[in-house]
Amino acid sequence: MSTGKKAEDFDRRKRNISMKPATVSFMNDNSENYIQTNVMPQNLITNSQNQLEGYPKLQNLINLKEKHIAEYTTTPYGCRVDIDQMVPILHRWILKEKLTFDVIMIGALTDNQFIYPLLTQLPIDRLISKPGFLFIWGSAKKINELTKLMNNENWAKRFRKSEELVFIPVDRNSPFHPGISDNEESLFEKMQWHCWMCITGTVRRATDGHLIHCNIDTDLSVESGLTRNSAIPSHLYKVAENFSSATRRLHIIPARTGSETPVRARPGWVIMSPDILLNNFDCKRYRQEICKLGTHQPVKPEIEALRPRSPPSKK
Repeated sequence: MSTGKKAEDFDRRKRNISMKPATVSFMNDNSENYIQTNVMPQNLITNSQNQLEGYPKLQNLINLKEKHIAEYTTTPYGCRVDIDQMVPILHRWILKEKLTFDVIMIGALTDNQFIYPLLTQLPIDRLISKPGFLFIWGSAKKINELTKLMNNENWAKRFRKSEELVFIPVDRNSPFHPGISDNEESLFEKMQWHCWMCITGTVRRATDGHLIHCNIDTDLSVESGLTRNSAIPSHLYKVAENFSSATRRLHIIPARTGSETPVRARPGWVIMSPDILLNNFDCKRYRQEICKLGTHQPVKPEIEALRPRSPPSKK
């Protein structure tokens, strides 16, 4: 091919390239939007009010489970106790009353709680059944404390960390905002809450459907307009209720929460707190209710047909 022909072909290809429209990619830049508007990115999540929007099968499952849980639930119990009396009273429940629970939640969305000292003093392995499930809530600033606890040899032998849940408030005006960071000059603010779910004993997703229903709720929750102003949003209770079919549930809040974030009693739970609005817990009455209900909800075929399952083994 002659030199003139080569030059002509090169010019033709150059013209074709230049005539093509430039490719424009559109994407959401929530960081830039926050700088311009001061609106937190979590406020822009479209399905924060209803995370099941567009998933009718899962919505049906949640509705069936909600009715099933309500059918096998105890009276809402509150136990109003000062923080320094929590450990002695829980010891009495273990030794004298012989109480055990299958689901225990510790902590709430308030940053002044003393979770680490309580966990190191309390023989939780004797308070919780095997298998059992432990949910521990703490702000992002207290992750180091929880990590230190989980790395303790005695604790690691008794509890196995399985899941981590995250709750995000919508902004600094939220009652769930954890407060000012230790480093006020920090560029990024840690405002999320973390929950470590630990398991005692052995539970397998594939074979223990009568004990656990996994994969129903998401690991990330964002505060919405439907969230009640309480020390812990009702949705976070539902995560524990949906996960385990157990009826014996205990929630320990080792902190003063005040009037802005009151502690409300919830059906199916014994809530221990210095500020619980209801103070009606009686060991004898509680045992009688559990004897009538049973320690676990019975299996319901409609729920079993809808609930998500782990992928089948390749073997």
